[in-house]
Amino acid sequence: MSAAETDSFSVEMKVRDSECDAQGVVNNANYLVYCEHARHEFLEARGVHFKDLVAQEIFLMVAHMDLTFLSPLTGGDRFEVVSSVTRHGPRARFDQVIRRLPEGTVCLKAHVDVICKIKGKLTRGAFFDTLMS
Repeated sequence: MSAAETDSFSVEMKVRDSECDAQGVVNNANYLVYCEHARHEFLEARGVHFKDLVAQEIFLMVAHMDLTFLSPLTGGDRFEVVSSVTRHGPRARFDQVIRRLPEGTVCLKAHVDVICKIKGKLTRGAFFDTLMS
């Protein structure tokens, strides 16, 4: 079962030198951080703040990630993370793409499945309906 997809949301960032390895490219773990930051920004743009969720004992957690690395980012590169979300049963799937700016080269494609627990119990995902446009 899949609900309607939200409009895409984009956040721009810049690679910091500390995120690069000895070869001068972004360490693979940092792409996960970029995607997570973009998901948080996506939620905040829809009025959802993690501090408020925690206070209500609502926890959104990554259940699965599928990443395809296509082109490396290097120190100083500007890039955008474009995110959209669809409902997949009890999960929300974030489809995310990292593109180097200004040319738009796709560096990473990610599919991230998120679950929701409320007061320690796994839900059927009704919370995610609030994220859909």
